[in-house]
Amino acid sequence: MKSLHTPTLAALSALAVAPATIAQEAQTIDQKVNAAFASLTGPFVNLIFAPIPGTSFPWIVMWLVIAASVFSVYFGFIQFRSFMLSISIVKGDYSDPKDAGEVSHFQALTTALSGTVGLGNIAGVAVAVGIGGPGATFWMILAGLLGMASKFTECTLGVKYRNEYDDGTVSGGPMYYLSKGFSERGLPGGKFLAIAFSVFCILGALGGGNMFQANQAHQQLAGVFGDYPGWITGVIFAGVVFAVIVGGIKSIARVTEKVVPFMGIIYVGAGLIILLVNYDKIGWAFGQIFEGAFTGLGVAGGMVGALIQGFKRAAFSNEAGVGSAAIAHSAVRTSEPITEGLVSLLEPFIDTVVICTMTALVIVITGQLMLDPATGQYLTEGGKIQTIGDTSGVGLTSAAFASAFSWFPYLLAFAVILFAFSTMISWSYYGLKAWTYLFGEGKTAELVFKLMFCLFVVIGAAANLGPVIDFSDAAIFAMAVVNITGLYFLMPIVKRELDSFMERIRSGEIRKFKD
Repeated sequence: MKSLHTPTLAALSALAVAPATIAQEAQTIDQKVNAAFASLTGPFVNLIFAPIPGTSFPWIVMWLVIAASVFSVYFGFIQFRSFMLSISIVKGDYSDPKDAGEVSHFQALTTALSGTVGLGNIAGVAVAVGIGGPGATFWMILAGLLGMASKFTECTLGVKYRNEYDDGTVSGGPMYYLSKGFSERGLPGGKFLAIAFSVFCILGALGGGNMFQANQAHQQLAGVFGDYPGWITGVIFAGVVFAVIVGGIKSIARVTEKVVPFMGIIYVGAGLIILLVNYDKIGWAFGQIFEGAFTGLGVAGGMVGALIQGFKRAAFSNEAGVGSAAIAHSAVRTSEPITEGLVSLLEPFIDTVVICTMTALVIVITGQLMLDPATGQYLTEGGKIQTIGDTSGVGLTSAAFASAFSWFPYLLAFAVILFAFSTMISWSYYGLKAWTYLFGEGKTAELVFKLMFCLFVVIGAAANLGPVIDFSDAAIFAMAVVNITGLYFLMPIVKRELDSFMERIRSGEIRKFKD
């Protein structure tokens, strides 16, 4: 038996100092990694998010908005004239259980929504309204409505050119319709675009769709339970995420079809209660939104400042044109690609027009923005709009809801964790399909990616990797550059599909399976 001895005072002092020393060394390592990574990736990040010369408007946002406008006009504003048909399809009225695919229309929609409904709807909207004033809400809604046409275009192509396998599984998304669609039309470059999209998608999935979410979730938990090592949050999240994603898209869809409606009902429900309690201010709030949209009420940048913030938030929130949602929607059970295109156009409506607008209205109605009656502008400090309590981002949204419900910040922390979790499981599927496109289908290839994805969950929660997150965000929007380039060449195919489907609906050839 080994002898036991009492530690000396020096030894105890050394043990006490060790954790602090280790923490300092870890921070130093983080800083070195950040600096090295930033120097390598900075030019790419700066290129993607660079403003249009002479303005502060990021060119990538304009790229998305112009595409959404083109698709809206080209398809005769399909998002408005077929809105009710879209709802009917989601309900399953036109669903044949014998069709190829893995998930229902509703499950495909909730899976895609779980990848977009998240921190952007809570913190991002608050930033947009805080900087761009209430008027940013108008431009955010407009961009969301236009983005519905982008989703329609990409998700129709996702189903049309997907791979269907003997075991009933499917793989689809931009990488497939870029390669197959370009080949079908005799156009060069499709394979190159598909590979480029896949690389950007994997990087975006590991970063913005994973590490950033884990990092934010840990910060929320640390705020509630006190500071503790991030790797603990990472390991727990990684275990739960792996348990869900190991079962594939069917397992992911079973979770998202429950989590997404639950998140939406809680968040929108709380917002509606606040609006009902302050019903006498609703008209005034909309007046502020419309006045701010065209006059730049309370915004130093005027109308342009409100427009930039609104368009930016919508583009960053619903990802219309990025191509990510087309991967989830491709797994749907259907023999008609147009049906899923119609379902997908509901996504920006729910994400941006409903949830983002709800956040903005609550912030405006609860009086969280400080308007200076003398100047007619929001009080600014250091070039930034001043808000009550000097809060911003998620803090501003939390303060707005807390003005009516003192317990809401705790519920918001829970919602942020759910949003982070649902985003991670959806982006794991996006990254997986890009991975298998590059390295081949098979259980081994899938397992390798899933394990790697879960490892990055732990890294994201434990480390401070700012430049890595910036790079992954840039990669997500680089997906949009590749995807939209392809959509311009392939949209005539979608037009033929749409015309054929609508004609068969009118003639009665396509009928409801449910009355």
